[in-house]
Amino acid sequence: MLSNAYFFDEVCSAGMDSRLLRYFVTVADEGTVSHAAERLHMTQPALSRQVKQLEKAIGLRLFQRAGARLRLTNAGAEFLGEARDLLRRFDQAERLAARLSAGHLTSVSFGAPSTTLVDIVAPFIAGFEPHDPEPSVTSIEIDPDLPDLMPRIDIAITTQPPPPGFSGLTLARLPVWAYVREDHPRTGAASIEAVDLVEEDLVLPTPDFAARRLLDHTVRGLGRHYGTVVETFNGEIAQALAAAGRGVAVVTDDARFGLRPQRIIDEGRCLEVSLHAVWARDHHARAVLETMALRLQDFCRERYGPTVDGVGA
Repeated sequence: MLSNAYFFDEVCSAGMDSRLLRYFVTVADEGTVSHAAERLHMTQPALSRQVKQLEKAIGLRLFQRAGARLRLTNAGAEFLGEARDLLRRFDQAERLAARLSAGHLTSVSFGAPSTTLVDIVAPFIAGFEPHDPEPSVTSIEIDPDLPDLMPRIDIAITTQPPPPGFSGLTLARLPVWAYVREDHPRTGAASIEAVDLVEEDLVLPTPDFAARRLLDHTVRGLGRHYGTVVETFNGEIAQALAAAGRGVAVVTDDARFGLRPQRIIDEGRCLEVSLHAVWARDHHARAVLETMALRLQDFCRERYGPTVDGVGA
């Protein structure tokens, strides 16, 4: 049996468009070249030449004459089903191309660091409606090479503002939390000064995390050094260790394991990590992506409060 992939490869390698397949299918349906030519609004000799061109291109005889009519050969009969399938695929591709050129988006891919995927992107996608684009997600580094990354995803969620040539929207400014157990002496406080925090046993994410980098910068500015530190590669694990009594966890993650969050204050200001949605300025569906980013901003506002100036006021 001749495979669909064989015919598709032969058709593509012959450099032909879908017209030859349509001519063949029409002749097969009508049974004569003259009837098919009338249906296709072309002359009989021209249609005969096109069918012969297709036979030559794929190296198969598709028809044999049976009196005044044409009958499919065995190969032609098998090819007919594959040709119909290929035409459906051509039609689907043409419809998709038309939608894409009109700025529509059938699927949307998000790229974000693992914590952001869990705490923001996944809950956001959970609220998608059937008419929304089909979503997919990719875990990315906290400081990705955006020009290299963006050809592979539609929207990057990152702590970096958009570089030249990209569009973006600030989604939220997320506090860096100090998470303590209920039995911690400071558990009733809403905040903790950074200068006091460094006196605690700490559970910190690695320097790959924006929260760690911000805290490191703050501690250096204070001229201080950490005491006892347990380092982990995952924000949820950091909270688990804090819940196990190993120290105060410093992360931007949502609260887990019954821990109590405290804002970290330095010189009267809360330590916060800015989160941005970034997309290519020349993306074919840039208007759709901007609308998606605004929806994501609204989601962050509902989840975390009006953390961005002018949003949620």
